[in-house]
Amino acid sequence: MRAIKPQSINELMQRVNNIAGMTLGQLAQQYQFKTPDDLLREKGWTGQLIEYVLGATAGSKPTPDFEELGVELKTLPISYKGKPLETTFVSVTPLLNVTGMTWQQSHVRNKLNHVLWLPILGERDVIPFERTIGSGFLWQPSAEQDAQLQRDWEEQMELIALGRIDEISGHLGDVMQIRPKAANSRIVTDAIGPNGKLIKTLPRGFYLKTNFTGEILKRQFQL
Repeated sequence: MRAIKPQSINELMQRVNNIAGMTLGQLAQQYQFKTPDDLLREKGWTGQLIEYVLGATAGSKPTPDFEELGVELKTLPISYKGKPLETTFVSVTPLLNVTGMTWQQSHVRNKLNHVLWLPILGERDVIPFERTIGSGFLWQPSAEQDAQLQRDWEEQMELIALGRIDEISGHLGDVMQIRPKAANSRIVTDAIGPNGKLIKTLPRGFYLKTNFTGEILKRQFQL
């Protein structure tokens, strides 16, 4: 049975502490959560399991996962050495009507304002159900981190506003990149083209780079 939503940050963190050290398989079994045979086609399974167990309510809405608490949940696959193994999806990138948008009011900032990070062992040689859940912790960006994120956001959103979306690649941004987010290349959406006319392009998403999340882990665990 899905856990009811936590009423306070303390209650949420109590649940997080209770699952630390368990494997994903043990957790799924305890909550009778449906587990796929093969996670290649079920990339989101880990996140769904953790949301289910912790009582997250937002689903795919652009609000933080624990709406009333204002906390966003991010699972973070890490290596044996405690380093992030992949970039972290934050939110879908708006591609239309972007003029006049500000960092302060952006979905990205709203999502990253207060994050519950949950490191999970993600090494390829460990099957998903045997991957261990680490110690979750709450994080809020420092003034310096917020400024880094704002710089990357503004630089890339300006290119979108100018119809230069094709110039955006994963190399841009010191700590946050924009890159395609679609199940396959047949899924397209509208964006502003070079001459201000609409063009069809792949949906994009904002992703935190591993150097940024690695730094967060380092500060938290003094690695």
